[in-house]
Amino acid sequence: MRGLDSPVAMVLAIGGLYVGQSVISGVTFGALPSVMRDQGLSLDMIGLTYLAVLPWVLKFLWAPAVERYRLPRAGESRSRSIVLVGGLVCAAGLLLGGLVGAGNLAAIVAVILVVALAASTVDIACDGQAVESLSVKHHGWGNAAQVGGAYLGSAIGAGLFLVLVAHLGWTHAMTLMAALLVLLGLPFVLSPAPPAPAHRPHRPSLRSALARPELRRGLALSALYAATQKWGMTMLGPFLVDAGLDLASLGIVNGAGGMAVGFACALLGGACVRRWGSRPVMILALAAQALALAALAASDWTKGTPQEFLVALALVSSSGIMALGFVALYAQFMALSDPRQAGIDFTLLQSMDALVSMMGGLGAGWISQHYGYGACFGLSAALAFMAIPITARLSSRPKPLSSHEEQGAMSELAPIKS
Repeated sequence: MRGLDSPVAMVLAIGGLYVGQSVISGVTFGALPSVMRDQGLSLDMIGLTYLAVLPWVLKFLWAPAVERYRLPRAGESRSRSIVLVGGLVCAAGLLLGGLVGAGNLAAIVAVILVVALAASTVDIACDGQAVESLSVKHHGWGNAAQVGGAYLGSAIGAGLFLVLVAHLGWTHAMTLMAALLVLLGLPFVLSPAPPAPAHRPHRPSLRSALARPELRRGLALSALYAATQKWGMTMLGPFLVDAGLDLASLGIVNGAGGMAVGFACALLGGACVRRWGSRPVMILALAAQALALAALAASDWTKGTPQEFLVALALVSSSGIMALGFVALYAQFMALSDPRQAGIDFTLLQSMDALVSMMGGLGAGWISQHYGYGACFGLSAALAFMAIPITARLSSRPKPLSSHEEQGAMSELAPIKS
Protein backbone atom coordinates (compact mmCIF):
# COMPACT_ATOMS: atom_id res chain seq x y z
CA MET A 1 0.00 0.00 0.00
CA ARG A 2 1.57 3.24 -1.12
CA GLY A 3 -1.13 5.87 -0.74
CA LEU A 4 -0.94 5.90 3.03
CA ASP A 5 2.38 4.97 4.53
CA SER A 6 1.11 1.94 6.43
CA PRO A 7 -2.08 0.04 7.29
CA VAL A 8 -1.95 1.76 10.69
CA ALA A 9 -2.05 5.18 9.02
CA MET A 10 -4.98 4.12 6.85
CA VAL A 11 -6.91 2.75 9.82
CA LEU A 12 -6.34 5.98 11.77
CA ALA A 13 -7.34 8.14 8.81
CA ILE A 14 -10.61 6.33 8.13
CA GLY A 15 -11.20 6.05 11.88
CA GLY A 16 -11.19 9.85 12.10
CA LEU A 17 -13.85 10.05 9.41
CA TYR A 18 -16.01 7.45 11.13
CA VAL A 19 -15.76 9.33 14.43
CA GLY A 20 -16.81 12.52 12.65
CA GLN A 21 -19.82 10.88 10.99
CA SER A 22 -20.94 9.49 14.35
CA VAL A 23 -20.52 12.89 15.99
CA ILE A 24 -23.12 14.12 13.49
CA SER A 25 -25.42 11.18 14.28
CA GLY A 26 -24.97 11.70 18.02
CA VAL A 27 -25.84 15.39 17.78
CA THR A 28 -28.82 14.70 15.51
CA PHE A 29 -30.42 11.68 17.17
CA GLY A 30 -29.02 11.83 20.70
CA ALA A 31 -28.61 15.46 21.72
CA LEU A 32 -30.85 17.52 19.45
CA PRO A 33 -34.17 15.94 20.60
CA SER A 34 -33.22 16.66 24.23
CA VAL A 35 -32.33 20.29 23.46
CA MET A 36 -35.53 20.78 21.46
CA ARG A 37 -37.64 19.28 24.25
CA ASP A 38 -35.91 21.56 26.75
CA GLN A 39 -37.00 24.51 24.61
CA GLY A 40 -40.62 23.34 24.75
CA LEU A 41 -41.13 21.67 21.36
CA SER A 42 -43.73 18.88 21.23
CA LEU A 43 -42.71 15.24 20.87
CA ASP A 44 -44.36 14.80 17.48
CA MET A 45 -42.43 17.80 16.15
CA ILE A 46 -39.18 16.51 17.62
CA GLY A 47 -39.80 13.21 15.82
CA LEU A 48 -39.29 15.03 12.51
CA THR A 49 -35.55 15.12 13.23
CA TYR A 50 -35.47 11.40 12.43
CA LEU A 51 -36.02 12.30 8.77
CA ALA A 52 -32.23 12.67 8.80
CA VAL A 53 -31.91 8.88 8.69
CA LEU A 54 -33.30 8.82 5.13
CA PRO A 55 -30.04 9.77 3.36
CA TRP A 56 -28.32 6.85 5.11
CA VAL A 57 -31.05 4.44 3.99
CA LEU A 58 -31.22 5.79 0.42
CA LYS A 59 -27.55 6.58 -0.26
CA PHE A 60 -27.23 3.49 -2.48
CA LEU A 61 -29.25 5.46 -5.08
CA TRP A 62 -26.46 7.98 -5.67
CA ALA A 63 -23.56 5.68 -4.77
CA PRO A 64 -22.98 4.70 -8.44
CA ALA A 65 -22.60 8.34 -9.49
CA VAL A 66 -20.26 9.01 -6.56
CA GLU A 67 -18.22 5.90 -7.31
CA ARG A 68 -17.88 6.70 -11.02
CA TYR A 69 -16.67 10.18 -10.11
CA ARG A 70 -14.34 8.82 -7.42
CA LEU A 71 -12.78 6.27 -9.77
CA PRO A 72 -12.36 7.93 -13.18
CA ARG A 73 -11.41 5.82 -16.20
CA ALA A 74 -7.85 7.12 -15.79
CA GLY A 75 -6.06 9.16 -13.16
CA GLU A 76 -5.95 9.40 -9.39
CA SER A 77 -8.81 8.43 -7.11
CA ARG A 78 -10.89 11.42 -6.05
CA SER A 79 -11.73 10.07 -2.60
CA ARG A 80 -9.96 12.93 -0.86
CA SER A 81 -11.73 15.65 -2.81
CA ILE A 82 -15.12 14.08 -2.01
CA VAL A 83 -14.21 13.89 1.68
CA LEU A 84 -12.93 17.48 1.67
CA VAL A 85 -16.02 18.99 0.05
CA GLY A 86 -18.44 16.81 2.01
CA GLY A 87 -16.67 17.55 5.29
CA LEU A 88 -16.76 21.29 4.68
CA VAL A 89 -20.49 21.10 3.88
CA CYS A 90 -21.08 19.22 7.14
CA ALA A 91 -19.07 21.76 9.15
CA ALA A 92 -20.83 24.69 7.46
CA GLY A 93 -24.17 23.04 8.18
CA LEU A 94 -23.38 22.75 11.87
CA LEU A 95 -22.30 26.39 11.95
CA LEU A 96 -25.55 27.42 10.25
CA GLY A 97 -27.53 25.24 12.65
CA GLY A 98 -25.83 27.00 15.53
CA LEU A 99 -26.91 30.36 14.16
CA VAL A 100 -30.58 29.49 13.47
CA GLY A 101 -31.10 27.86 16.89
CA ALA A 102 -32.68 24.56 17.92
CA GLY A 103 -36.10 26.16 18.39
CA ASN A 104 -36.48 26.96 14.67
CA LEU A 105 -37.81 23.53 13.68
CA ALA A 106 -38.17 23.95 9.90
CA ALA A 107 -34.72 25.48 9.53
CA ILE A 108 -32.95 22.96 11.76
CA VAL A 109 -34.58 19.97 9.98
CA ALA A 110 -33.52 21.40 6.61
CA VAL A 111 -29.97 21.91 7.87
CA ILE A 112 -29.60 18.43 9.34
CA LEU A 113 -30.95 16.88 6.13
CA VAL A 114 -28.23 18.65 4.12
CA VAL A 115 -25.60 17.61 6.66
CA ALA A 116 -26.83 14.00 6.60
CA LEU A 117 -26.75 13.99 2.78
CA ALA A 118 -23.15 15.25 2.77
CA ALA A 119 -22.05 12.86 5.53
CA SER A 120 -23.60 9.82 3.84
CA THR A 121 -21.85 10.76 0.58
CA VAL A 122 -18.53 11.04 2.40
CA ASP A 123 -19.21 7.60 3.84
CA ILE A 124 -19.46 6.11 0.33
CA ALA A 125 -16.00 7.41 -0.58
CA CYS A 126 -14.49 6.45 2.77
CA ASP A 127 -15.78 2.87 2.63
CA GLY A 128 -14.63 2.46 -0.95
CA GLN A 129 -11.15 3.72 -0.15
CA ALA A 130 -10.89 1.42 2.87
CA VAL A 131 -11.81 -1.69 0.87
CA GLU A 132 -9.34 -0.80 -1.88
CA SER A 133 -6.44 0.11 0.37
CA LEU A 134 -6.59 -2.45 3.19
CA SER A 135 -5.54 -6.01 2.46
CA VAL A 136 -7.84 -8.80 3.68
CA LYS A 137 -5.73 -9.49 6.77
CA HIS A 138 -6.26 -5.87 7.90
CA HIS A 139 -10.04 -5.77 7.33
CA GLY A 140 -10.71 -6.53 11.00
CA TRP A 141 -8.72 -3.50 12.13
CA GLY A 142 -10.45 -1.30 9.56
CA ASN A 143 -13.83 -2.42 10.84
CA ALA A 144 -12.69 -1.98 14.45
CA ALA A 145 -11.95 1.65 13.54
CA GLN A 146 -15.39 1.90 11.94
CA VAL A 147 -17.35 0.46 14.86
CA GLY A 148 -15.10 1.86 17.61
CA GLY A 149 -15.22 5.26 15.92
CA ALA A 150 -19.01 5.06 15.91
CA TYR A 151 -19.11 4.56 19.69
CA LEU A 152 -16.58 7.32 20.32
CA GLY A 153 -18.33 9.76 17.97
CA SER A 154 -21.75 9.01 19.42
CA ALA A 155 -20.45 9.64 22.93
CA ILE A 156 -19.07 13.01 21.81
CA GLY A 157 -22.17 14.01 19.84
CA ALA A 158 -24.80 12.77 22.29
CA GLY A 159 -22.89 13.35 25.55
CA LEU A 160 -20.13 15.95 25.39
CA PHE A 161 -22.21 18.16 23.11
CA LEU A 162 -24.98 18.44 25.73
CA VAL A 163 -22.41 19.42 28.35
CA LEU A 164 -21.10 22.13 26.01
CA VAL A 165 -24.65 23.38 25.35
CA ALA A 166 -25.30 23.61 29.09
CA HIS A 167 -22.09 25.57 29.77
CA LEU A 168 -21.46 27.55 26.56
CA GLY A 169 -24.81 27.73 24.82
CA TRP A 170 -26.15 26.21 21.60
CA THR A 171 -24.24 28.40 19.12
CA HIS A 172 -20.81 27.92 20.66
CA ALA A 173 -21.36 24.19 21.13
CA MET A 174 -22.27 23.77 17.45
CA THR A 175 -19.22 25.83 16.45
CA LEU A 176 -16.94 23.54 18.43
CA MET A 177 -18.52 20.46 16.83
CA ALA A 178 -17.94 21.97 13.39
CA ALA A 179 -14.27 22.61 14.21
CA LEU A 180 -13.93 19.05 15.51
CA LEU A 181 -15.30 17.65 12.22
CA VAL A 182 -12.65 19.54 10.27
CA LEU A 183 -9.85 18.28 12.52
CA LEU A 184 -11.05 14.66 12.30
CA GLY A 185 -11.06 14.78 8.50
CA LEU A 186 -7.59 16.28 8.09
CA PRO A 187 -5.55 13.02 8.35
CA PHE A 188 -7.50 11.53 5.43
CA VAL A 189 -7.59 14.67 3.30
CA LEU A 190 -3.86 15.42 3.75
CA SER A 191 -2.70 11.87 3.08
CA PRO A 192 -1.00 11.32 -0.30
CA ALA A 193 -3.10 9.74 -3.01
CA PRO A 194 -2.23 6.17 -4.01
CA PRO A 195 -0.60 5.62 -7.39
CA ALA A 196 -3.24 5.58 -10.10
CA PRO A 197 -3.68 2.63 -12.49
CA ALA A 198 -3.19 3.34 -16.18
CA HIS A 199 -6.78 2.48 -16.96
CA ARG A 200 -10.00 1.45 -15.16
CA PRO A 201 -12.09 -0.54 -17.66
CA HIS A 202 -14.83 -1.40 -15.17
CA ARG A 203 -17.80 0.99 -14.94
CA PRO A 204 -19.28 0.92 -11.41
CA SER A 205 -23.04 0.31 -11.30
CA LEU A 206 -25.85 -1.11 -9.19
CA ARG A 207 -26.56 -3.64 -11.95
CA SER A 208 -23.05 -5.04 -11.65
CA ALA A 209 -23.41 -5.30 -7.86
CA LEU A 210 -26.81 -7.02 -7.88
CA ALA A 211 -25.71 -9.42 -10.61
CA ARG A 212 -23.30 -11.11 -8.20
CA PRO A 213 -24.95 -13.95 -6.20
CA GLU A 214 -22.53 -13.50 -3.30
CA LEU A 215 -23.57 -9.86 -2.87
CA ARG A 216 -27.24 -10.86 -2.88
CA ARG A 217 -26.43 -13.34 -0.12
CA GLY A 218 -24.66 -10.52 1.66
CA LEU A 219 -27.83 -8.40 1.53
CA ALA A 220 -29.75 -11.26 3.14
CA LEU A 221 -27.02 -11.58 5.78
CA SER A 222 -27.13 -7.83 6.47
CA ALA A 223 -30.92 -7.89 6.93
CA LEU A 224 -30.83 -10.96 9.17
CA TYR A 225 -27.97 -9.70 11.32
CA ALA A 226 -29.50 -6.25 11.79
CA ALA A 227 -32.77 -7.86 12.87
CA THR A 228 -31.18 -10.23 15.38
CA GLN A 229 -28.76 -7.72 16.90
CA LYS A 230 -30.75 -4.48 16.85
CA TRP A 231 -34.48 -5.10 17.08
CA GLY A 232 -34.50 -6.09 20.73
CA MET A 233 -32.12 -3.26 21.63
CA THR A 234 -34.56 -0.55 20.49
CA MET A 235 -36.67 -1.04 23.63
CA LEU A 236 -33.76 -1.33 26.06
CA GLY A 237 -33.80 2.33 27.12
CA PRO A 238 -37.56 2.49 27.86
CA PHE A 239 -37.30 -0.87 29.64
CA LEU A 240 -34.59 0.45 31.98
CA VAL A 241 -36.57 3.62 32.66
CA ASP A 242 -39.69 1.60 33.52
CA ALA A 243 -37.50 -0.61 35.71
CA GLY A 244 -36.72 2.45 37.83
CA LEU A 245 -33.42 3.68 36.40
CA ASP A 246 -33.20 7.47 36.49
CA LEU A 247 -32.22 9.46 33.41
CA ALA A 248 -28.85 10.50 34.85
CA SER A 249 -27.83 6.89 35.38
CA LEU A 250 -29.16 5.95 31.95
CA GLY A 251 -27.05 8.75 30.48
CA ILE A 252 -23.95 7.27 32.08
CA VAL A 253 -24.84 3.84 30.67
CA ASN A 254 -25.35 5.24 27.16
CA GLY A 255 -22.45 7.67 27.32
CA ALA A 256 -19.25 6.87 29.17
CA GLY A 257 -20.12 3.24 29.86
CA GLY A 258 -21.27 2.50 26.34
CA MET A 259 -18.25 4.22 24.81
CA ALA A 260 -15.74 2.36 26.99
CA VAL A 261 -17.30 -1.07 26.55
CA GLY A 262 -18.11 -0.58 22.86
CA PHE A 263 -14.67 0.74 21.95
CA ALA A 264 -12.89 -2.04 23.86
CA CYS A 265 -15.04 -4.74 22.25
CA ALA A 266 -14.55 -3.21 18.81
CA LEU A 267 -10.79 -3.58 19.26
CA LEU A 268 -11.29 -7.11 20.57
CA GLY A 269 -13.48 -7.87 17.56
CA GLY A 270 -10.79 -6.60 15.20
CA ALA A 271 -8.22 -8.88 16.81
CA CYS A 272 -10.59 -11.88 16.71
CA VAL A 273 -11.50 -11.32 13.06
CA ARG A 274 -7.83 -11.06 12.15
CA ARG A 275 -7.10 -14.35 13.93
CA TRP A 276 -10.19 -16.48 13.16
CA GLY A 277 -12.10 -14.70 10.40
CA SER A 278 -15.51 -13.03 10.48
CA ARG A 279 -17.85 -16.05 10.48
CA PRO A 280 -17.00 -17.52 13.94
CA VAL A 281 -17.04 -14.06 15.51
CA MET A 282 -20.50 -13.32 14.08
CA ILE A 283 -21.81 -16.66 15.33
CA LEU A 284 -20.32 -16.06 18.78
CA ALA A 285 -21.95 -12.62 18.94
CA LEU A 286 -25.32 -14.05 17.88
CA ALA A 287 -25.21 -16.74 20.57
CA ALA A 288 -24.15 -14.22 23.23
CA GLN A 289 -26.87 -11.75 22.18
CA ALA A 290 -29.50 -14.49 22.29
CA LEU A 291 -28.50 -15.34 25.87
CA ALA A 292 -28.49 -11.67 26.88
CA LEU A 293 -31.94 -11.07 25.36
CA ALA A 294 -33.28 -14.20 27.04
CA ALA A 295 -31.97 -12.88 30.37
CA LEU A 296 -33.67 -9.53 29.76
CA ALA A 297 -36.94 -11.29 28.94
CA ALA A 298 -36.68 -13.39 32.11
CA SER A 299 -35.99 -10.29 34.20
CA ASP A 300 -39.17 -8.65 32.87
CA TRP A 301 -41.31 -11.72 33.47
CA THR A 302 -39.99 -12.42 36.98
CA LYS A 303 -39.64 -8.77 38.14
CA GLY A 304 -37.45 -7.83 41.07
CA THR A 305 -34.13 -8.14 39.21
CA PRO A 306 -31.51 -5.87 40.82
CA GLN A 307 -30.88 -2.69 38.86
CA GLU A 308 -27.12 -3.27 38.98
CA PHE A 309 -27.56 -6.54 37.10
CA LEU A 310 -29.84 -4.89 34.53
CA VAL A 311 -27.35 -2.08 33.92
CA ALA A 312 -24.48 -4.54 33.50
CA LEU A 313 -26.57 -6.67 31.15
CA ALA A 314 -27.59 -3.61 29.14
CA LEU A 315 -23.96 -2.53 28.73
CA VAL A 316 -22.82 -5.98 27.68
CA SER A 317 -25.69 -6.43 25.23
CA SER A 318 -26.06 -2.99 23.63
CA SER A 319 -22.38 -2.05 23.54
CA GLY A 320 -20.10 -5.05 23.99
CA ILE A 321 -21.83 -7.80 22.02
CA MET A 322 -23.06 -5.49 19.28
CA ALA A 323 -19.61 -3.97 18.78
CA LEU A 324 -18.01 -7.41 18.60
CA GLY A 325 -20.58 -8.67 16.10
CA PHE A 326 -20.65 -5.65 13.82
CA VAL A 327 -16.88 -5.52 13.46
CA ALA A 328 -17.15 -9.06 12.07
CA LEU A 329 -20.18 -8.20 9.92
CA TYR A 330 -18.45 -5.20 8.35
CA ALA A 331 -15.36 -7.32 7.70
CA GLN A 332 -17.68 -9.66 5.80
CA PHE A 333 -19.03 -6.63 3.90
CA MET A 334 -15.47 -5.73 2.89
CA ALA A 335 -14.78 -9.28 1.73
CA LEU A 336 -17.98 -9.28 -0.35
CA SER A 337 -17.29 -5.91 -2.00
CA ASP A 338 -15.76 -5.84 -5.46
CA PRO A 339 -12.67 -3.57 -5.13
CA ARG A 340 -13.48 -2.05 -8.52
CA GLN A 341 -16.72 -0.54 -7.12
CA ALA A 342 -16.37 -1.01 -3.38
CA GLY A 343 -18.24 2.19 -2.57
CA ILE A 344 -21.40 0.86 -4.24
CA ASP A 345 -21.23 -2.68 -2.86
CA PHE A 346 -20.46 -1.66 0.73
CA THR A 347 -23.12 1.05 0.60
CA LEU A 348 -25.79 -1.42 -0.56
CA LEU A 349 -25.01 -3.71 2.37
CA GLN A 350 -25.08 -0.84 4.86
CA SER A 351 -28.33 0.55 3.44
CA MET A 352 -30.01 -2.81 3.99
CA ASP A 353 -28.78 -2.72 7.61
CA ALA A 354 -30.22 0.80 8.09
CA LEU A 355 -33.56 -0.06 6.45
CA VAL A 356 -34.12 -3.20 8.54
CA SER A 357 -33.07 -1.38 11.71
CA MET A 358 -35.58 1.40 11.06
CA MET A 359 -38.40 -1.07 10.37
CA GLY A 360 -37.55 -3.13 13.44
CA GLY A 361 -37.78 -0.15 15.76
CA LEU A 362 -41.44 0.30 14.83
CA GLY A 363 -42.25 -3.39 15.25
CA ALA A 364 -40.46 -3.71 18.57
CA GLY A 365 -42.35 -0.74 19.95
CA TRP A 366 -45.70 -2.22 18.92
CA ILE A 367 -44.92 -5.63 20.46
CA SER A 368 -43.69 -4.06 23.71
CA GLN A 369 -46.74 -1.82 23.95
CA HIS A 370 -49.25 -4.65 23.47
CA TYR A 371 -47.48 -7.71 24.90
CA GLY A 372 -44.76 -6.34 27.17
CA TYR A 373 -40.99 -6.04 27.10
CA GLY A 374 -40.59 -9.73 27.90
CA ALA A 375 -42.31 -10.72 24.65
CA CYS A 376 -40.13 -8.32 22.65
CA PHE A 377 -36.88 -9.57 24.19
CA GLY A 378 -37.99 -13.21 24.10
CA LEU A 379 -38.92 -13.11 20.42
CA SER A 380 -35.62 -11.36 19.63
CA ALA A 381 -33.71 -14.03 21.55
CA ALA A 382 -35.47 -16.81 19.65
CA LEU A 383 -34.74 -15.06 16.35
CA ALA A 384 -31.05 -14.75 17.26
CA PHE A 385 -30.81 -18.47 18.10
CA MET A 386 -32.54 -19.47 14.84
CA ALA A 387 -30.27 -17.13 12.86
CA ILE A 388 -27.06 -18.93 13.87
CA PRO A 389 -27.13 -21.71 11.24
CA ILE A 390 -28.44 -19.32 8.56
CA THR A 391 -25.64 -16.86 9.33
CA ALA A 392 -23.08 -19.68 9.13
CA ARG A 393 -24.35 -20.50 5.65
CA LEU A 394 -24.70 -16.94 4.37
CA SER A 395 -21.27 -15.89 5.67
CA SER A 396 -19.37 -18.58 3.78
CA ARG A 397 -16.34 -17.38 1.91
CA PRO A 398 -17.30 -15.10 -0.99
CA LYS A 399 -17.23 -16.68 -4.41
CA PRO A 400 -14.07 -15.62 -6.23
CA LEU A 401 -14.36 -13.27 -9.18
CA SER A 402 -14.30 -14.87 -12.59
CA SER A 403 -10.90 -15.05 -14.26
CA HIS A 404 -11.84 -12.14 -16.51
CA GLU A 405 -13.08 -10.05 -13.55
CA GLU A 406 -10.07 -10.99 -11.46
CA GLN A 407 -7.63 -9.92 -14.17
CA GLY A 408 -9.47 -6.62 -14.48
CA ALA A 409 -9.50 -6.02 -10.75
CA MET A 410 -5.84 -6.89 -10.35
CA SER A 411 -4.78 -4.64 -13.20
CA GLU A 412 -6.73 -1.75 -11.66
CA LEU A 413 -5.52 -2.30 -8.09
CA ALA A 414 -1.96 -3.49 -8.60
CA PRO A 415 -0.41 -0.05 -7.95
CA ILE A 416 -2.51 0.36 -4.78
CA LYS A 417 -2.20 -2.87 -2.84
CA SER A 418 0.88 -3.53 -0.77
